[in-house]
Amino acid sequence: SLLEMERGVSGGEDNGLDNSGVAPSRLYTQPEEVWYTYQELSKVQNGHFTIAASFGNVHGVYAPGNVDLKPVILHNTQKYISEKLGGKDKKPVNFVFHGGSGSSLEDIRYAIEAGVIKMNIDTDTQWAFWDGVRGYEAKYHDYLQGQIGNPEGATKPNKKYYDPRMMLRAGEESMAKRLMQAAQDLNCVNVV
Repeated sequence: SLLEMERGVSGGEDNGLDNSGVAPSRLYTQPEEVWYTYQELSKVQNGHFTIAASFGNVHGVYAPGNVDLKPVILHNTQKYISEKLGGKDKKPVNFVFHGGSGSSLEDIRYAIEAGVIKMNIDTDTQWAFWDGVRGYEAKYHDYLQGQIGNPEGATKPNKKYYDPRMMLRAGEESMAKRLMQAAQDLNCVNVV
């Protein structure tokens, strides 16, 4: 099994928890905090863990300029812990990137270089699903106003349009497209 440990605070709002008023300094985990966690979790025999260190990341998506990501914190933390361990392993920590939705490709790739092995993009996938449903409704709007009657005729049935599986499929297809983009952004295409 794998344990994921979060250090610091991810800003923003997610699942009813609002961290938007958190002091900015709490959005940046210090190397010493990660080192402590690394030491303690390393004591577990056969333990496997990842650490989600905060580097300005937030849950949700915000307008450009409202989030100050500093993935250099992950690089500095790897260096700090590597030195504590003797310097052989340059990336001893497996990091998780919480709140990756809306992040620039440059920040994503720089975080990966620092040892990020997982990135959460829940907000992006929620939007992608909704966007697919929204697009379906816009495309078939005139077919979704009643069970009978549409632009093709007053007696034409609409069952195949209002079948919820159709709009859910549109949402799933849109989300799958976003996941394919994420796989490319995370350098996860044709690597196995």
